[in-house]
Amino acid sequence: MTRVLVVTGTGTEVGKTVATAAVAALAAAQGRRVAVLKAAQTGVGPGEEGDAQTVARLVPGVTTAETARYPEPLAPARAAARVGLDGPEAREVADLARDLAGEHDLVLVEGAGGLLVRLNAAGETLADAAVLLAAPVLVVADPRLGTLNATALTAEALRSRGLDPAGVLVGSWPGAPEQPDLAMRCNLTDLPGMGAGPLVGVLPEGMGALPPAGFTAAARQGLGAVFGGTWPGPGREAV
Repeated sequence: MTRVLVVTGTGTEVGKTVATAAVAALAAAQGRRVAVLKAAQTGVGPGEEGDAQTVARLVPGVTTAETARYPEPLAPARAAARVGLDGPEAREVADLARDLAGEHDLVLVEGAGGLLVRLNAAGETLADAAVLLAAPVLVVADPRLGTLNATALTAEALRSRGLDPAGVLVGSWPGAPEQPDLAMRCNLTDLPGMGAGPLVGVLPEGMGALPPAGFTAAARQGLGAVFGGTWPGPGREAV
């Protein structure tokens, strides 16, 4: 049965695209047909590499798509308004995900920024698309101080809409020379208690610069068994 997994973040620049690509890489390595849909792309002009193209570069052979693209690095609704458009509808995102599900085993729908960032002039969000899809939502979290509150708020927003959090994934864990500080190390212990499900992986920063084979190897080490990885933390079935 085809599964659709929505991927959101606790904010922007938390490693959401790399996390999406990592899940896609391990699913593809298992022989599954994988598609990645970017709900809305901003800050990228025609012909430039957006998040969907980043996934395609890191995971060759995976199908990628995006509903809309706007040149200014703003929330989708505002970026669309500045070029005289309304922005993509939640139903448009859900319908495209369903179309992809007809030919793939796993469809990953990556949002823009956090869960409640507005997609369009009507105020619809990625959460609305997830409701239409009845899909679980993976929360990609920042490891730094402040992430516990942001993760808890995201989880509360999901559960208030009847959505199932599929777990928390740390999207960019620092290494040398910037070593994880005390708050980051404590956050790994505390994140599973924020209501978004178990911690299902910790991905190292800089993964997006790796070639495909190296990226898949890093994804395997950074993702838990739920995604087919070897990261030794707790997890549960998400996809």
